[in-house]
Amino acid sequence: MPEGLEAEIWRRSLERLVGSRITDVWADERSADSGTSAMLPGSLITGVERLGKVVLIATDGPTLGLHFGMTGRVEVYGVGPIDQLEYASGRDLAEWDRLRVWVDDASTSDPPALRLNDPRRLGRVSIDPDLTHLGVDVFAIDPLSMQQATQSRRSPIKAVLLDQSAIAGLGNLCADEVLWWSGIAPQRPANSLTDTEQAALVAAIRQRMPIMLRRGGSTMGVLSPDVRSAAGPCQLDGVVLERSKVGGRTAVWCPGHQH
Repeated sequence: MPEGLEAEIWRRSLERLVGSRITDVWADERSADSGTSAMLPGSLITGVERLGKVVLIATDGPTLGLHFGMTGRVEVYGVGPIDQLEYASGRDLAEWDRLRVWVDDASTSDPPALRLNDPRRLGRVSIDPDLTHLGVDVFAIDPLSMQQATQSRRSPIKAVLLDQSAIAGLGNLCADEVLWWSGIAPQRPANSLTDTEQAALVAAIRQRMPIMLRRGGSTMGVLSPDVRSAAGPCQLDGVVLERSKVGGRTAVWCPGHQH
């Protein structure tokens, strides 16, 4: 957390900055590439894109990359499109800021146009990031890319879904969600999935991710944080949900319909 869905929400909120010129930048040198504060002022923001969990702010100069780690979040003109991240602190301290960007429609005494706040400092700010190591974006998944991601992998399918070099944008909550919908147990070896199961997994990603995005992000699925915590009966078949460790991460799943 955050996952690709949260990154997409922030990307959309940042689109309002397109056409603005950056006037001033402050960056925490512990979390940002060297020279970030000096390289961006004067640049015109030309677009805002996303790949996986990374938001890319394109300018007529360098591209600014926002990497959120586990607890990073964005405010635009002092407003957070996501009020609070699940499993993160509810506090908001200026000392946790990692990036502040002002543009030409506001003075430096106003809230910055862009503020990146991260209490744990696990995220980072990059200039012209190299993202060639990332796999297909979660919103671009198709049967061929799923086959390529799974066919030679003996790792658990949950671990493969979390591998950003295979599919970029899925995190722990969304991976459990799409496995629940597709009826696949998280510990299944990835290369054991049949063509039918791969198709079901692709369909679950393509259908459920837009729904969860519209509802507000990765916490808005059937396996919500409350459901995960309670581990009560499955909404589909009534079988008690299980909590297992798969690839070092907690997986919540139903042994009744996930095989």
